[in-house]
Amino acid sequence: MTPEHGISPGGLTLDKARSENFPVAPAFLPRAWRRGLMAVYGYARLVDDIGDGDLAPGGGDAVLLGLDPAAVDDRLAMLDAFEADLKRVFGGTDGPPRHPLMLALQPVVRDHGLTPEPFLGLIEANRQDQRVTRYETYGDLVGYCELSANPVGRLVLGLTGTSTPERIRRSDAVCTALQIAEHLQDVAEDLARDRIYLPGEDMRRFRVAESDLGAPTAGASVRALVAFETERARDLLNEGTPLVGSVHGRLRLLLAGFVGGGRAALRAVTDAGFDVLPGPPKPTKSGLLREVAAVLRTAPRKG
Repeated sequence: MTPEHGISPGGLTLDKARSENFPVAPAFLPRAWRRGLMAVYGYARLVDDIGDGDLAPGGGDAVLLGLDPAAVDDRLAMLDAFEADLKRVFGGTDGPPRHPLMLALQPVVRDHGLTPEPFLGLIEANRQDQRVTRYETYGDLVGYCELSANPVGRLVLGLTGTSTPERIRRSDAVCTALQIAEHLQDVAEDLARDRIYLPGEDMRRFRVAESDLGAPTAGASVRALVAFETERARDLLNEGTPLVGSVHGRLRLLLAGFVGGGRAALRAVTDAGFDVLPGPPKPTKSGLLREVAAVLRTAPRKG
């Protein structure tokens, strides 16, 4: 089925890979890995687009999931239908997956023996976004990242056949840091969606009110708060960096891209003087490459 305006479901979703802080499926990877990473990215991006209300116009995604086109604005109903389609990916009894991004995911799941849990976590994170718009403690925020970010890293390890308990622990640190870095870049955008991912206890500590986050530029208190959270994210990245040294070959380069992308994003926030309110500070390509090279030089090798 073709939605209105000629926009194909999944097309806009995959196009967003170009705007991420890190390379999603770079060309140097084996073809099977690239296919798997793009399928997982398509899934993760689509569930985020459902949760954020950022789907292509026309209701085509809703129709593909078996709903009325008008249901595209009912995010919880869309997430429920999306979860039902995920069950089809894993061998549900009511036929094959309906959405093209889910169809692309099915052979990847089969070929790599992936389990439903990381995929379900991403859906639950977006359900949480519909119910929870503020986080009181840093621990609460980390718990959200356990659903919204860490499953992606675990899926990368599963796709490449390199999953171990130690690598999962390091990967979780990297993914949580990447999620926090994105939240720091997107403070103004998130506020426009009535979401704040800066912990409430930290806002009070730095004497930051919600109204301060709506200013055109950040005052000294907001900058101090963003600097504090930036350092936390940088510490997490450092904790996860040994993951890069625990693998070899092209996977090492891919993981260095993830860590370097996070470092470059945090560097962009720092270079903006921690003023994230005018818009997301974005790293330059040269800055990203420098950070990736630094990770490759310094990540301790194991094995």
